[in-house]
Amino acid sequence: MISLMTSGGVALWLAVLTTPLLIRWLVRHNIGQQIREDGPQVHIAKAGTPTMGGIGIVVAVVAGYLTAHAIPGITFSRSGLLVMLAILGAALIGFADDWIKVRHRRSLGLNKRTKFGSQIALGLAFALLAVYWAHASTTLSFTRYDSPGFQLGTVVWVIWATVVIAATANAVNLTDGLDGLAAGSSTFCFACLAIIGYWQYRQYPIYRVGGHLTSALDLALASVALAGACLGFLWWNAAPAKIFMGDTGSLAIGSGLAALCLLMNLDLLLVVIGGLFVLVTLSVVIQVVSFRLFHRRVFLMAPLHHHFELMGWPETTVIVRFWILAGLFAALGLGIFYGDYLSVASFH
Repeated sequence: MISLMTSGGVALWLAVLTTPLLIRWLVRHNIGQQIREDGPQVHIAKAGTPTMGGIGIVVAVVAGYLTAHAIPGITFSRSGLLVMLAILGAALIGFADDWIKVRHRRSLGLNKRTKFGSQIALGLAFALLAVYWAHASTTLSFTRYDSPGFQLGTVVWVIWATVVIAATANAVNLTDGLDGLAAGSSTFCFACLAIIGYWQYRQYPIYRVGGHLTSALDLALASVALAGACLGFLWWNAAPAKIFMGDTGSLAIGSGLAALCLLMNLDLLLVVIGGLFVLVTLSVVIQVVSFRLFHRRVFLMAPLHHHFELMGWPETTVIVRFWILAGLFAALGLGIFYGDYLSVASFH
């Protein structure tokens, strides 16, 4: 428990205290957000707000995770290290995207093929390392490795994991459209996973995570570090935002969320825990399909949060209501996990 508090506490305070330094550095080097011309007009005023704040989130996450291992008896696991690698890899892709936007003074960064190809390459590398290095289970899981327990086999699971990594990263990226929306929503998800990871560690005979007894605890440490970093960053990212996380942050957060769920055998529960990200992504898919097939728009604008803005909701109202939804989804996911535990614990 001390290690969990250390990981989350260090990440939180590092994000809170160092983000102002990052803001000043970004302002000094004129690194500001470029706003889409076709977006809500009220966002035009946000042009020039320092971006790439995800750098601070990633540094805080890694620092919190590493500091927790300075406590005697806390050991690194391959699963935990793999999550850190996934976060760093996604952050590099996001950084390249953000840098192109800033350098060329435009709202578009990497072209779609390069960006998506990089995400697929990252997902593939993660999946292969997960199987052959971190000894992840290759079953299709919901709340544990044997529920429902369909054996996918190495090839199919690698493809599945690659898709999950890329899809989740893009889902969080789509949600990062209002001040503090992605950071606040992600905090709920990672707090939920921290609780689940610690529970899996305490109930090892039921939950077999990774190739080692401490794998679940290490994943809990990674989860709480992510929760702390997102919450600390939110202090400065809340409306009106002093800094944006950029793709550097959103892709890192999304990839970290997916990596944790895959390694904790929560593949399908990810859809519940990250339910808000699923809704936002579905709104984009529905809008695109409807427009291409029927030449009609279902929403005033996609992603979903912009639809409500154009309906006249104040930005802060949209953000807080979406946070409530994110919290409810995370709580539902935690409740499903615990309910499953109660149903299976009686047999052990």
